[in-house]
Formats: sequence, structure tokens, C-alpha cells
Amino acid sequence: MDMPVTPRRPTPGQRALAEALARGEAHMGDHVETLSASVYVDEARFETEKRRIFDHVPHLLGPSALLPDRNQAVAHDDYGTPLILSRDIDGKAHVFANVCRHRGTRLLDSHEVVPAKRIICPYHAWAYKPDGELTGIPRNDCFPDFDKGRNGLREFPCVEAGGLIWWAKDEGADFTDAIALKDDLDAFGLGDLYLYRRKTHDVAANWKLIIDAFLESYHVQRLHAATIASFFADGITTADSIGRHQRAAVGRSDYLAELDRDDWAQLRKAVTYTYQLFPASVIIVSPDYINLLIAMPQTVGRTLVEDVMLIPEKPATNEAEAHWQRSWDLLDGGTFGAEDFHAAALCHRGLESGEIEKVVLGKLENGIAEFHRKVEAAL
Repeated sequence: MDMPVTPRRPTPGQRALAEALARGEAHMGDHVETLSASVYVDEARFETEKRRIFDHVPHLLGPSALLPDRNQAVAHDDYGTPLILSRDIDGKAHVFANVCRHRGTRLLDSHEVVPAKRIICPYHAWAYKPDGELTGIPRNDCFPDFDKGRNGLREFPCVEAGGLIWWAKDEGADFTDAIALKDDLDAFGLGDLYLYRRKTHDVAANWKLIIDAFLESYHVQRLHAATIASFFADGITTADSIGRHQRAAVGRSDYLAELDRDDWAQLRKAVTYTYQLFPASVIIVSPDYINLLIAMPQTVGRTLVEDVMLIPEKPATNEAEAHWQRSWDLLDGGTFGAEDFHAAALCHRGLESGEIEKVVLGKLENGIAEFHRKVEAAL
């Protein structure tokens, strides 16, 4: 007999943010703050960030839905390290160097997910299992005394929790904050969603300018006037932290006042939750789908941003496909691509001119100030 499905409920932290919205309590700073413009455009500063932050802390690679089945793999290069993300026969996720242990050949050259019961080098056909084990060497007699057991693929630390897969270059990286998000993400059922679309944007802006855009609601009624502004009240937002990550909620307080805050379906219609995952990723939770934005710095003024859209299930009809395509077009091509990312690029162009020394942050932009304090602490 099938067990009854337990309805999902908001976590205490998610509910507390909704309660604050219902009371009309905006999360605001108490004074104007400033940042040095150089934090966005100084090349020496950027190199320090790469060494002290991006080479050490865990980063989001993608959703669990990127590898929905066992014995699958995909190449990933956008953090500057050639990687293979795989799922083995037992369903465990792994992250390996995308480099054969024989002569250094790149093993996978496609950024699309491929079957990977065996990962075979295209040069000399050395074969690896999706758990990294070296299982086959043609003409094994040419490699006397070579220990296959000690020459599997180089593996990086990796954690899968709450429907997200994280990795780190540093063997001693602390994944505590990543795991701390699990309950919140499980409340959204993120690990059960279907990957509808993924696209990488090449944005001519410093990575922090992209993250800044998702840490304040001040711009919503202005920048997004033609797309999503009508869905939100101006400046009504609440926020808190989960470790080094920030969690925020925006919505319509008059609608919230009438809701049962334990009715998760109703609550998600009235509240958009946003998570800034330290250092450089964002989750935007819409009423019936979720977007992940994964920012991967390339240079001081160039960032690759992968947008991943997750929906409840694979579209089964033309009508369902058309519905989800409209949602994708609204956010990826409109709100994110044409507005948020374009604004970040314009901001970078202005800052690199050197015409201002300080960036001003108002009381509705205190999330940005908090983010930069965490970046400074990590440096």
C-alpha cells in the first residue's frame, strides 16, 4: 500500500520571513553606507579573491537534476578547472579532473550530459568508471607493474544536499554552510524537480556586481518596470542569514495578511524567496519553478553566469511546453539577460572609468553591504 504523501511546509526560518512581510516589516539598514569602487575594478584585488575565496570555499556546480540518472557525466570548465561531474552506479555524485591519468588527454569534451557507464579516453582508450576507478588499459602488457588501483581519476571534494551539488578545489574545504541549506531547499522540493533549460551568459561585469543585483529590492520597480515589477510591492522585503548565505523574501504584504502561512502553495504565490549562496550563486523561487544563477568569474570585468530553470516535471503536452517556455523567456531573456546582467555591465563600464571613488548604498541596499563584509572576512 502506498504511504500518504506528507504535504511540504515552510521551515521555521521561511515562515518567520513571511510573518515579517505580513506585518509590513521591511528589512532595512539604519544608515547610508559606501564601498570603494576599486573592489569591482582593481585587478590585483580580483586575483586575491580568486586565490583566497574561489580556490578555497565550496561552490555550486549545478542542481541534482543535471544528472537525473545513474551512470551519467558532464564536463564543466567555467570555474577555470577542467572538471567532470558524474553520478555512479549507486547514485553518488562525484567531481573529477577532466584529465586522463595516462597522457593528460581531456576525457569529455561536451558540456551536455552523456551516458557514462564507462568514461573512455579518446586518445588511447583508457577506461574509467563513473566513480573514477581506472578499469581498462589497452595492451596492459606495455605497463608492467602499473597500479591501476592507485591511478583513478583525480577527485575533488563534493557534497550533494538539498538538490544541489557543490565542489571545492581545496581538500580541506568546509561544506557546513552548504549542508545547512538542506532543510530550506527540501521544503521547496528542489531535489525532485526537472531541469527544463540551462544557458550560460557571458557578462561584461565584475562578479560582485551581478550578485549585488539580487541583494536589494530597490531596483525592482525601476529596472524591471516592463517585466516583473507589477508582481511586487516597492521595498517590502525581509532577510536573514544561513551561515554565510543570505535568505530574503519579497512579496505583497496585503495578500500575505489573509493567508494561512502554513499553506505552502498559497505562501509561494505571495512570496518570492531568494537565496544568495556564498560566494557567487543565487536561487530565485517563483510560485511553481526555481531558477539557479551560478556566477563564475573569468577576469576582473568578465563573468560567466549559468541560468538553470527547474520545473515540477517534464512537459507532457504542447500547452505545458508553451507555458514553461514563456516563463523561461520572461526571466532568462528578459529580467535576467536584458535587465539585471545588462545593468551590471553598464555599472562596470561606469566604475572602470574611474570617475567615482565610492559606491553609495541606501537603506534598502543593506544586503549588498552585508555581502561585501562577508567577502572581506573571507579575504
